[in-house]
Amino acid sequence: MKDVPGIPHHLVERVSSLVEEHRTLLVALSHALHADPELSGEEVRAAQRVGALLSDSGFEREPAPADLPTAFCYRKGAAPMVVAVCVEYDALPGMGHACGHNVNAAAAVGAALALGALAETLEVSVKVLGTPAEETFGGKARLIESGHFDDASLAMMAHAADHDAVGGRSLALCRWDFTYTGAPAHAAAAPERGVNALDALVIAQTAVALARQQLPPRSVVSTITTEGGSAVNVIPARTRAAIEMRSPSLDGLRVIQRRVRACLEAGALATGCALELTPVGNDFADLRQDTSLSAFYRDAMISRGRDVEVTDAALASTDMGNVSHLVPSIHPLLGYDVGGATPHTAAFTDHGTSPSADRAVLDGAFGLALAAARAARDPAQRTRLTRGAALRRGSPPER
Repeated sequence: MKDVPGIPHHLVERVSSLVEEHRTLLVALSHALHADPELSGEEVRAAQRVGALLSDSGFEREPAPADLPTAFCYRKGAAPMVVAVCVEYDALPGMGHACGHNVNAAAAVGAALALGALAETLEVSVKVLGTPAEETFGGKARLIESGHFDDASLAMMAHAADHDAVGGRSLALCRWDFTYTGAPAHAAAAPERGVNALDALVIAQTAVALARQQLPPRSVVSTITTEGGSAVNVIPARTRAAIEMRSPSLDGLRVIQRRVRACLEAGALATGCALELTPVGNDFADLRQDTSLSAFYRDAMISRGRDVEVTDAALASTDMGNVSHLVPSIHPLLGYDVGGATPHTAAFTDHGTSPSADRAVLDGAFGLALAAARAARDPAQRTRLTRGAALRRGSPPER
């Protein structure tokens, strides 16, 4: 084990040994989640598995939102510096853990167990949050609303990928479902009596396509039609569609939303149809990773012999972005061999329990735990992080 800047060698060894002590449990957790994938908001067994491990290690359960039954909150330690560890465990329809959330979860739990054993030594409180439905409505956004991040000094997790990286960003994201309702009529005998919902959808899609040129740089807008009529000789009385919008920033996303809403309303206005627009889940903010915590994590992973890229590229979207706007956060990529597969494919799923993935679980747990330990031991970082949390709570900062 190589030395890590800013932290005593004996503490590096201690964190490493704590992760190693839990090797069997962590790998077993990763494999169990992989073999038993559950969809967003339905992760009952995953939450139970993680909760049992935390309870057995002395973590105490705290209330979670009643309307988020597969979320959880466990804590160990009572110091003012609160390390929030986020655990993701939802899977994708038809392809299981094609985004590697089994690896995410096991690495996060490993970090929490190591930090929990050192909570008194480091003078930290370790708060483990089960954050369901990252793939859909965004459980972290709901946990922000319920105040579960209010006392956090920092927040962390790592995400499965094909390579290691720190500092990356994500795209702000939202999705709407929308429906046009018109009036049916015979398409040949009395078309003038119909109100064509398909025309409304075509106008809206055309308006969106034309609006792309004037949207903020790197905007992404995509649509699908889920219902477009039932018979060719009947004026369609109802059409349904979904639209997804992404932007490098939350401010940019708000601009896109205003323009797209106007395009959808144009379809209704031009045809006389009624428009029903339904936001799906929570808006995801862009991810902003903390520079110091990212550097601490990178140093820790390099000591494990890993090559960690430093990047500011914006990739995909995550509800960890919402957390990062509130709490200093890291969400590094945790790499393992995926045979060239890309996330959200069945081929990516196939590599989720490989020896390389198992090693990533252990290395990720070490990297997260040591980054938090280093922040706790650094007086300037400790003051910065605890002061931010105190200001959010409206209480005096730690002295």
